[in-house]
Amino acid sequence: MPVTFVTELKYTSPIANSKSYMAFLPAVLVAAGIAVLSLWENPQMPEAVAVNDKLAHTLMYAVLALALIGAFVSIRRTTPAVYAAAWTIVTAYGALIEILQHFCTCSRSGEMADLYADALGALIGILCVLIFTILRKNNS
Repeated sequence: MPVTFVTELKYTSPIANSKSYMAFLPAVLVAAGIAVLSLWENPQMPEAVAVNDKLAHTLMYAVLALALIGAFVSIRRTTPAVYAAAWTIVTAYGALIEILQHFCTCSRSGEMADLYADALGALIGILCVLIFTILRKNNS
């Protein structure tokens, strides 16, 4: 009886090609920007940003959620679980940034209020996508 060997696997992941990976590039760039802005020591923030710190957090994480959902939409993955996963990923990233601010910077501190603003921003970003999707379906 001849022996055969498997030389290649036929399974391909839904995000197996490089075009699909590139869909996540905007989300990665937004996340990197948030990390730089959040972990930069002794930032000289404009007065308006310093006063509206929670609004800035909310907006940054809303943009991150939009970018992440946009990546999932581009690879045709839009289920309620994807939206929940996107919120969880963005909120967990916000928690990680707050932990890093607390333990790894001298001039920054992690705050629960910032994490709440991050989670709210993620929710707002996802709700914007859902509202846009519903309006687009109603107009079709």
